[in-house]
Amino acid sequence: MPLDFNTPIIEEFRTNAGRLGGPFEGWVLLLLTTTGARSGKEHTTPLGFAEDGDRLLVVGSAGGSDRHPDWYRNILVNPTVTVELGEDSWQATAVAATGAERDELFAKVIAVAPGYADYQKQTSRVLPVVVLHRIPADDYTPPNRLDALADELVKVHDWLRDELAALAEGLAAPGTADLTVELRRHCLTFCSGLARHHGGEDAGLFPYLAREFPGKARVFERLHAEHATVSRALDGLRELLARVDGTGPEQLRPEFERLRAELETHFAYEEAEVVPLLRAAVPDSAA
Repeated sequence: MPLDFNTPIIEEFRTNAGRLGGPFEGWVLLLLTTTGARSGKEHTTPLGFAEDGDRLLVVGSAGGSDRHPDWYRNILVNPTVTVELGEDSWQATAVAATGAERDELFAKVIAVAPGYADYQKQTSRVLPVVVLHRIPADDYTPPNRLDALADELVKVHDWLRDELAALAEGLAAPGTADLTVELRRHCLTFCSGLARHHGGEDAGLFPYLAREFPGKARVFERLHAEHATVSRALDGLRELLARVDGTGPEQLRPEFERLRAELETHFAYEEAEVVPLLRAAVPDSAA
């Protein structure tokens, strides 16, 4: 839904503790505030939801359009969100379900909100189902959510790999002015997404894991150093694409592939070292 449509709904929601009138009278919605994948700015969206135990489920339906909604693209890069429901507000980790789990959860959603099935019929795009895991206010990331965070880390890396692949494809294409704009758009999306991803790890996740696993100090020292190296590499990528003038981007491909290889090595090391720690930190009662 466009912002000018959402704004009065958001204002009414916050004024009346979640109660809505007019065409939405009797509806129970939540407000989901995400951080923009490109802009880094907060973005609030009213959404329907379904309950699954202590979890909330939201669907990236976008009214049945062929494009994922912006809020969904945002959570792939920045999974920490704010949820408002009634008079309550809390932070959550948003995790997109995949495979059989996604299908099972979508069936639960349409059992209580069959309209989503109609939206699915309108598009060949598989409507994503996102699980909102509540984060207690006094904890960075609760142990019984670390397993989900491990999955999310890999998903973010895969999204970043896709953006790199799109950049590589663009550099291999014949040069045009439109291509130059598209390459720089991908760079903005990728660079801002990766910078925020690493910033979140350095500020929260890595200090938490370093306290839990003091014997892994060297791992986190290496990852911090690699983040600094990656930051410099991103500056190089921006400079690289600034030289693309539509006359021969393929000439920059060797330098880009070197950068891409460095990033893949970093992602692979992080997944090999950090994901097992996240899974090991899940208590038996939560496994």
